[in-house]
Amino acid sequence: MNHEPLLLATPSGDALNLRPEGPWTAANVVTLETLSRSVGADVDRSRVVTLDMSGVSALDTLGAWVLEKLSRRAATSGRSAEFVGVADHFSGLLDEVRQVNRHTPAPTAAPNPVLARLGDLGKSTADAREDVTIFLQMLGALFMAVIGVLRRPRSLRLTSLVYQLYRIGWQAIPIVALITFLIGAIIAQQGFFHFRRFGAESYTVDMVGILVLRELGVLIVAIMVAGRSGSAYTAELGSMKMREEIDALSTMGLDPVEILILPRVAALVIALPILTFIGSVAALYGGGLVAQFYGDMGPAIYIARLHEAISVTHFEVGILKAPFMALVIGIVACSEGLRVKGSAESLGRQTTTSVVKSIFLVIVLDGLFAIFFASIGM
Repeated sequence: MNHEPLLLATPSGDALNLRPEGPWTAANVVTLETLSRSVGADVDRSRVVTLDMSGVSALDTLGAWVLEKLSRRAATSGRSAEFVGVADHFSGLLDEVRQVNRHTPAPTAAPNPVLARLGDLGKSTADAREDVTIFLQMLGALFMAVIGVLRRPRSLRLTSLVYQLYRIGWQAIPIVALITFLIGAIIAQQGFFHFRRFGAESYTVDMVGILVLRELGVLIVAIMVAGRSGSAYTAELGSMKMREEIDALSTMGLDPVEILILPRVAALVIALPILTFIGSVAALYGGGLVAQFYGDMGPAIYIARLHEAISVTHFEVGILKAPFMALVIGIVACSEGLRVKGSAESLGRQTTTSVVKSIFLVIVLDGLFAIFFASIGM
């Protein structure tokens, strides 16, 4: 009986006969790997490989796996490999090893495009339903927090409210005034350029006044606030969620909605109408400058024409939209911040989602208000 494993290779044309002998066990692992590599080239050149197991005196899982690897190497590219002379007490082990890593994924048929679209539609519907549910839950939580503050006025975090007003209101005035000034100037320039063909330059003032006060003033400011302050709210609350600070507040018996969310949303509701007013004035001023230098319309004529074209109703329509848009922006921004998981990727994704959802809902809300005010004659 051999005390060292051997592997005899006998080539015969395109056929190769491999005869392992001796103990093929884990105790001889280095020798087994060396023997396996030594016949690799012969195995690759042969079309038929036979492994004669009659000379194997001992076999364990490692030895069986080395022989199985040789068999699989020989069986590639349409070639054949087989075991012969296997002792009865080795056959079960070889059968078990032969099944290892044999599972191949079942071929999948090409998906039906109609069913795929229906599946995407169903997923989108479920996601939209979840978003609506979260929005309503946050709205309800805010309502309960407001009720609590009305019952206990001292529970209102006035310092936090003032600080948020400073951040999203006072600090936003320069950029809001600049952007709305440019928007008003661009609208006026385009109006004079196109109306001049019909000799109706004076109607540019009507267009600027009505568009700015009713629609564009509040819409542009709301979009800017959603991108500037809404994203900041989501990032702040998301970072606190990642560091488990919000869970710590709940553990201490404090309401995160009352402490963190209510001051932010209240500051938005207060600040957005003020920013809308400032933005509208800046846009009208920009239109006036363009009217003077591009449309040859003096300030007195511009103001008189503006006084004839607009009324307090137009101003009321724009201002009334602002608190509702602010509420939507605040709820979406805060709810997305609370949905952040534990990774920076999740924080970035929810911040982007917050801005996109806020802008989308602001535009939809503006359209609904336009229909509503038109239906009541405002």
